[in-house]
Amino acid sequence: MRLRVLHLPKWYPNRYDNQDGDFVARHIEAIARATTDEAPLQTAVVFAAVARGPLPSLIDAEVDLDGVVPTWRYYYRARFTGLEGLDKVLKLLLWLMCIRKGMRAVQQHWSGQKPDLVHAHILLRTGVVALWLKWWQRIPYLITENWTIFLPANAWRLGWLRGRVAALLVRQAAAFTPVSEDLRKALIQLGGVNTLTVIIPNVVDTDLFHLPAKPEARRGLLNVAAFNEQAKNLSGILRTVSRLRITHPALNVHLRIAGYGAAERQMHQLATDLGLLADGTVEFLGKLSSSEVAEEMRRAQAFVLFSNYENLPCVLIEAQASGLPAVATAVNGVPELLPHDGSKGLLVPAGDEEALAQALLTVLQESDGRFDATALRAAAVARFSYPAVGAAFRRVYEQIMHEQ
Repeated sequence: MRLRVLHLPKWYPNRYDNQDGDFVARHIEAIARATTDEAPLQTAVVFAAVARGPLPSLIDAEVDLDGVVPTWRYYYRARFTGLEGLDKVLKLLLWLMCIRKGMRAVQQHWSGQKPDLVHAHILLRTGVVALWLKWWQRIPYLITENWTIFLPANAWRLGWLRGRVAALLVRQAAAFTPVSEDLRKALIQLGGVNTLTVIIPNVVDTDLFHLPAKPEARRGLLNVAAFNEQAKNLSGILRTVSRLRITHPALNVHLRIAGYGAAERQMHQLATDLGLLADGTVEFLGKLSSSEVAEEMRRAQAFVLFSNYENLPCVLIEAQASGLPAVATAVNGVPELLPHDGSKGLLVPAGDEEALAQALLTVLQESDGRFDATALRAAAVARFSYPAVGAAFRRVYEQIMHEQ
């Protein structure tokens, strides 16, 4: 019997940003690839987002039936009356209209058949729609969660009401699949307990991210992250590299930074003030494609991530698939990727620039003999590849449908 799964993501690659929610897209692709002749799987995506530019009408649609997963994307106007409160309500109504249009289009695409299962990615709106479908049409749903807003460092942003709604949605779901154990605990603190909870991590393309042809050519440090200073603390990395440049000139420390975001200009200015751009100690690479990031992973000697909080960073998994050791902060889900035995990299306390400097010295001076690139990659393929993650989701699907 064919299983039909409707995906409702909060974030998803779109016309304005092809990397927004790319980790959700990889989850969905992994699931679609998990179809077999014995247990066929039919998937579809419905996504809606506010427009970041002018639209010819209230709603504009993009339909892609040629990719791995049939996808309906909808964009709706950001402003109507100029009154912030009223426009906020109208945007919510338009979002619901888009989701309804998309669900009808998917059902028509499936020759009138409804989904057997709804998979909500990232709360809250998607989960509310999934809960309504459960109550109205008796369609079970599961939730996959990645959002750092549920972590203790951000709980104040969530607010009491949204926290209670999130907990209700998790409890009512047929299954809950957070990407990290740390995130599972965070939802439990809010009351989001589900008897069928399975940790299913983020997925990376282990064909794209692989070992370099000439490992001996690796040099320097790499950072890939959004320029969100509150979360990523890129300024701490820049100050640490500046210190190492002075205290260990013979090491010839070099850092390449890929990414984009709100603090980009601020970080460029800090690097300039520290004298890191004039002599090429630091290079800003801007927004890179996945293939370009993979190339950077293969040329670097170590990866560095100095975040104040994290969930389960895809960049650390991509580094492991590339055989690249990492230095990262021991926050949230990061120790689930970098064990304390130091076999995959080194952990440092958040905000401790002295500890970061010492760890960077260690990996730069000892990386050739300390870390096994082949073992790093093998572990990443076994746990984070498309086949591994797709099979994990497929097992959860089968358990849900068995219990209905």
